[in-house]
Amino acid sequence: MMTFNRFGNRLRGGISVMLLSASGAAFGNESPASPPLPQISVAPVISERITEWDEYTGRLQAPVTVALKPRVSGYVTEVAYREGDLVQQGDVLFSIDDRLFRAEVERLEAQQVSLQSQLKLAESEFVRAKRLNATKAISADVYDNRQAALQQASAELDALKASLKHARLQLSFTEVVSPIDGRVSHAQVTQGNYVTSGQSELTTIVSTEQMYAWFDVDEQTYLNYVRNHLLRVSDHGESSPVMMALSGDVGFSYQGHIDFVNNTVNQQTGSIRMRATFENEAQMLMPGLFARLRLVASKPYDAILIDEKAVGTDLNRKYVLKLNDANVVTYQPVTLGEKVAGLRVVQSGLTAADRIVVSGLQKIRPSMQVSPKIVEMATTEQLADIHRLQQWGTEESYVEENYVENSYMENSHVLTARQPTDAQ
Repeated sequence: MMTFNRFGNRLRGGISVMLLSASGAAFGNESPASPPLPQISVAPVISERITEWDEYTGRLQAPVTVALKPRVSGYVTEVAYREGDLVQQGDVLFSIDDRLFRAEVERLEAQQVSLQSQLKLAESEFVRAKRLNATKAISADVYDNRQAALQQASAELDALKASLKHARLQLSFTEVVSPIDGRVSHAQVTQGNYVTSGQSELTTIVSTEQMYAWFDVDEQTYLNYVRNHLLRVSDHGESSPVMMALSGDVGFSYQGHIDFVNNTVNQQTGSIRMRATFENEAQMLMPGLFARLRLVASKPYDAILIDEKAVGTDLNRKYVLKLNDANVVTYQPVTLGEKVAGLRVVQSGLTAADRIVVSGLQKIRPSMQVSPKIVEMATTEQLADIHRLQQWGTEESYVEENYVENSYMENSHVLTARQPTDAQ
C-alpha cells in the first residue's frame, strides 16, 4: 500500500508538471493584443484668397432732418396728414387760419386798381404837358410837376406790388408744406392751438432715400488705411466699400460706401470720424438704429484659415496639433492673425497641405498615433461668406495698385500719406 501511494504521488506530480508545461507552451509564444488607436476629429486647413475687414459700431442718421415751424402766426385749423406717413415735397401738412391774410391781399389788390388808374391819369397829363411844352404853351414848372406826378404814381404802384407780393406769400404760408420727401413724425401741435412764426415746432421730417452710418476709427488704423491706399472717397459711388448689419442680423446684408472723412482727429479720443452712406429703397433703415459696420482692412492675399477651437494655449504661445503622413500627432506653434467669417487667419506655422486636430486636444499628446476622422473645417455658410467678402473686395478696383495712380481724376480722391521732403 505504501508503495502504491508513493507511486500515486509521483504520478500526480508528473501530470501536474505536464499540464503546466502544456499551459506554458500554449500561452508563452503569443504577445498581448494592442489597444485600438484613439479616433480624433481632424480637418484639412482652408487655403483661400481673402480680404480682411475691420468691424465698427455706429448709429444711423438721416441725411436731412427738418424741424417744421410755421412762417406765419395764427391758429391751426387742420392737421392734414397721417402721422408716420411718407410725404413728398410740397404736401400740405398743417393749415393755419388764413382769413386775416386773405383780407390783406384783397385790400392791396383793390388799392392796386386805384393806383393803376392814378398812374394812367398821370401818364395822360404828362403826355399833354409834353406836347404843350414843345410849343411853349405851358411853363416849365407845370411840365416838371406833371413829370414828377407820373414818376410818383409809378413808384407808388411798384411799392404796392411789392406789398401785395409779400401779402400773397404770407397767405401761402398759412398752408405749411413739407420741404422734403421723407417720413413725418407725430404732430406736436393740434387743431385749435396758436402757433408763433419761427418758434412753434409743428413736427419733424426725416429723409429716407438714404441713411448715414457714423463711426469712429482710431488714428493708428486710419493711418494704415491711408498708407495702403485703402481709404477712398468719391462723389460717384466708387469709394471704399462698407458692409452693414443691423441688430439681430446674422450676416452683413447692406452694402454702402464711405462718403465722408472728417478733417481733424479728436484729441480726446484719438479717433477720426467717418461716415458711410447706404441706399434705403426697401425703407428698412431708419435714424437711430444700431449698426455693425465692416470696412476693408487689407489688399487681397492668400491665407490659411482654421477654426479657432483647434487652437491651444501654452503659456503665452498659441499652438495646434497637426498630423503627419503616419497619423502621428505633432506640436506646432502658430502665429494668428485677424478673424474672417468666424475663422482665424494663420500668419505662420502651417501650410495649405496640413491637417490639424479640431477637437479633443486634451485627450491626446504629441507623438501619439491616432485614427483620424476627417471633418470639415468650416460650414458652407462660412465659406460662402468668405467668397462673398473676397468677391466684393476685389471687384472694387481701389485695392489695386494701378487704381490709385490717377486717384484725383473725375472729382474723386484717395487719401494718401504725405511723403517727407529733403527739407524735413
